[in-house]
Amino acid sequence: MRWLDNIPKVWKRAYLLICLWYAINFAVSTFFEWKLKRPFIYVLWNGLYLWEALCILIALTFVYSNWLFRFRPVTQIVGHAIGLLTFFLVMGTLKYFFTDYMDGLVYFDNWKEFIVDLLDMEAIRFYDQYIITVAVYYVISYFRGLQRKEKEQSELILKNKEMQISLLKSQINPHFLFNTLNSISTLMHSSKDQARKVITQLSDIFRYALDSHAGKMVKLADEVEFIESYIRIQQVRFGDRLAFKKEVDPNCLNLSIPPMILQPLVENSVKYGIAPKEEGGTIGLIIRHEHPRGIYFEVYDNGLGILAKKVMDGSSSGVGMKNTDMRLKSFYGPSAGLQVRSSHEGYSVSFVIPVLESVEKGSPAAILFEN
Repeated sequence: MRWLDNIPKVWKRAYLLICLWYAINFAVSTFFEWKLKRPFIYVLWNGLYLWEALCILIALTFVYSNWLFRFRPVTQIVGHAIGLLTFFLVMGTLKYFFTDYMDGLVYFDNWKEFIVDLLDMEAIRFYDQYIITVAVYYVISYFRGLQRKEKEQSELILKNKEMQISLLKSQINPHFLFNTLNSISTLMHSSKDQARKVITQLSDIFRYALDSHAGKMVKLADEVEFIESYIRIQQVRFGDRLAFKKEVDPNCLNLSIPPMILQPLVENSVKYGIAPKEEGGTIGLIIRHEHPRGIYFEVYDNGLGILAKKVMDGSSSGVGMKNTDMRLKSFYGPSAGLQVRSSHEGYSVSFVIPVLESVEKGSPAAILFEN
């Protein structure tokens, strides 16, 4: 009976309710037939047998409907038309057996006459029994389909969140960690205070990255502070070869954005723009409100530009810029994707996101900071 345990409870309940409904109908109609028309005890037994046969047919109708459900709608309609006729013939024949046949009318003509008479008397009743069973099947299937879609969407959202967490975990390039540790090791011999400062900045970076795993939006001010810590650590490694500028509209700092959106862009500029260039260069960050487009973000550098080996191949941080492009489009739509420009003078990546919170009018357009 293991197959019975595999049947969902909703189908069991539906089957029992339908059988209970027809048990009441058969009990009432059989009682009145026995009381008013044919006061014989076999009439009550015939009603019981017909009800049992109907319950079996209802179960078979569920199975048949489930089999038809895999086909196209036209095939289902034709199949149910055949099923309706078969249901009528089976129930009509059983009724004939328990009445006329038991009374001695055993010939084919007797059966045919009985069935023809049923077309006038009880055909609608038999049709209703089949149609109601099929309707119950389709209603349950429809709502189960909705539940299945909701479950799939929930699982997709969960998988997407897990993917985002996984991507964020791999966002910090291991080479960055190793280079930073090497820098700390070197500073321990020359400047322990500077080494402690770098350790603090490194812990702030990883604390921010770990906090970002919750999948919540972060304040732009926190994201900018994170970028500054990242740049300071890189400046320990590159020294005067790396400069950083930022032009940030202070009224944008309270805006909420996805965490660690800017870090892959800055890392890409460090690794492929500034690091290979002998004299180094400058990395810049621009954030400003551009009405009515939204908030404009740009990370630029005056490094190798089009001479850089890689641009948007995602290799700079394992997930890199392709991940950032995908996340932006996921949050804000296709128009929010990264725009890349490169030339002999340098390289820049920009994107625009809609304003999620109001920016006060009449405020300074931007304030220039330079490290």
